[in-house]
Amino acid sequence: MKRYIKITCALALTALVWSGCSTKFPVDGNGILITDRTECYVSNFDLLGSTFISVISGSPVIDTVAQTVNATVYYGTDLKNLYPQFSLPTACILTPAITGKTDFSDTTHPRQYTVVSGNRKVKKTYTVYISVQKP
Repeated sequence: MKRYIKITCALALTALVWSGCSTKFPVDGNGILITDRTECYVSNFDLLGSTFISVISGSPVIDTVAQTVNATVYYGTDLKNLYPQFSLPTACILTPAITGKTDFSDTTHPRQYTVVSGNRKVKKTYTVYISVQKP
């Protein structure tokens, strides 16, 4: 009788685990939920300095049609040690992913970031132009 109970419990546990592994909510390679959302744009941008305080003078100009971000940083800002911050619609991802400080010192070659929609089908590449405020 004990063996029958153990086998029944094992089968029930297996069925429970199997049903919990449903593909109803797919995830991408990074474990981020894939949705049916098609929105794909940058809604806000900021640059933080080494003290994690914004170094942008004024407001950045985000052009969602031309897919550009223009920002002016304070005079004397260390452009080699900045932490970009993007605001995106729900479920969007940014590539390359921001994992730490970023070097923006080569202003002749602006950085590019791609926003990917929640359904992973729409991609828009934004070019980030950084200029330094005049002294």
